[in-house]
Amino acid sequence: MNGAWILLVVIAGIAVAAVATRRDLQAPLVLVAVGALVSFAPGLPRLELHPDIILGVVLPPLLYSSALRFSVPTFRQYLPSILRLGILTVLVTAFVVAWAASAVIASLTFGAALVLGAVVAPTDAVSAVAVGQRLGLPRRVIAVLTGEGLVNDATALTLFTVAVSAVTGTHFFTDSPLAFFAYEVAGGVVVGLVLAFVVHRIRTRMYDSPLETVLGLVLPFAAYLAAEELHTSGVLAVVVAGLYLGHRATDASVSTRIQERAVWKSIDVMLETFVFAYMGLQFRFVLDEVRQSGVELHLALLGSCAVLLVVMTVRPAWSLLHWSRRALVRRLGSERLGRDPLSLREHLVVSWAGMRGVVTLAAAGGVPVTLASGADFPGREMIQICALVVAVGTLLIQGATMPWLIRRLDVTDPYERLRTEEQFALARRISSVSDERALRALAERPPDGTDPEIYGRVLERVRTALQAREEARDVEAAAEDAGTGMAALFDSIRRTTLRARRQDLIEARDGGELDDEILRDLLESLDIEEAAVEERIRRRRGDDIMRR
Repeated sequence: MNGAWILLVVIAGIAVAAVATRRDLQAPLVLVAVGALVSFAPGLPRLELHPDIILGVVLPPLLYSSALRFSVPTFRQYLPSILRLGILTVLVTAFVVAWAASAVIASLTFGAALVLGAVVAPTDAVSAVAVGQRLGLPRRVIAVLTGEGLVNDATALTLFTVAVSAVTGTHFFTDSPLAFFAYEVAGGVVVGLVLAFVVHRIRTRMYDSPLETVLGLVLPFAAYLAAEELHTSGVLAVVVAGLYLGHRATDASVSTRIQERAVWKSIDVMLETFVFAYMGLQFRFVLDEVRQSGVELHLALLGSCAVLLVVMTVRPAWSLLHWSRRALVRRLGSERLGRDPLSLREHLVVSWAGMRGVVTLAAAGGVPVTLASGADFPGREMIQICALVVAVGTLLIQGATMPWLIRRLDVTDPYERLRTEEQFALARRISSVSDERALRALAERPPDGTDPEIYGRVLERVRTALQAREEARDVEAAAEDAGTGMAALFDSIRRTTLRARRQDLIEARDGGELDDEILRDLLESLDIEEAAVEERIRRRRGDDIMRR
């Protein structure tokens, strides 16, 4: 299928997602369901991308964008939980699925079943995190889910490579799976760090926001391809590069940071919309492939549903086993394992957030057609239909029930809002002290050749402007403290005045009084102010949903 069809799918997907969002529905679920129905349209050509395109073009920017936004200190804080989910849970899921699939599906040897296990093991946290943020999940839960999503793809794809090599009879530089895994991990980390360091050093000397943003756009693809050329983990290279540059984002200029946030948010929306629509559009064509292979369709669907059941069961069972073991150790008086950052209810939510996505579909498409001997890869069609059923099934079942589970377990943290307010108050105090210290230092050391009287008046005006800004923040905080109704009214009035100002400026431009170039500069400042108001309104809506 040519590029025009792909773009049409993106446009249609964005329209469907917009309607779903306006009706307060989960866009990923709606996209998959609509895509599956559309796939049965008579005469519809198949939208099929090579797995290398999905893994090398679609996946890197999604992972990189998530890593950019993820805090490195938070990653270190929850590292044990992230590694347990991103490595141990993936491996346990893969081997349990392999054992169950080889027993249920006759066409799968254990090696081929392990390939299937690696395909369906990694979770996609996009929809889970979106639902969790909207319903007010504690930040530690969001952090664990996001961190897991950055790690588990590398684990699953490495296991997939090893399993495919074992089945097809191909070999790497070492016969030891553990040595190969260690090389993949270490090599991916090194490649990501080196490229991110080089890009960061270049960007700090560019002083050009558009060029800096373009360089950041190129980095995830360069990191992935460079790592894959060295037969290391391209996924880890992308994640490490994103974490490094995200941590060093404070070195970039304000305009670069604002520009990058907007660019990556738009790219995320476009790619995520396409991925979920693409998942649904594969449904009918995968069923046709199974029929053409000679496998009875009802048996294939039964086997796929059995694999789906195993996948949905393993993660909660493993998570509860882990929590029970830690609880038993604590009851026996041992502090060796340390404190678990998640409660039992939070473990249940995390364990149910097992939706699969683009990596599962791409890996299934990347299963070789033949072995090194020329024989057909055992059960390839079954691997593909199982992958599709698991991806669509987990999204529709677990994704649809996630909001109900979060509300039912009431996992919201009543003290998190208080801690957030305390942190904002601390930040304001630090800012006020910093402003006063900087002004005093400037007053003590005026620039040479400056009139002291003029310099003093300018400093006083700057101090007045800073104080006015602080007073505006105090008014906003007082409105919040007075209750949601007053806070909402405050933001509504503020938004109305900003929009009125924008409209009057535009009318002045249209009437020939104001230059268009001046208007554009002024609108940039107004947009930033209105964006801050809109963000507070969205956050308040999220709080209202959480209370309901």
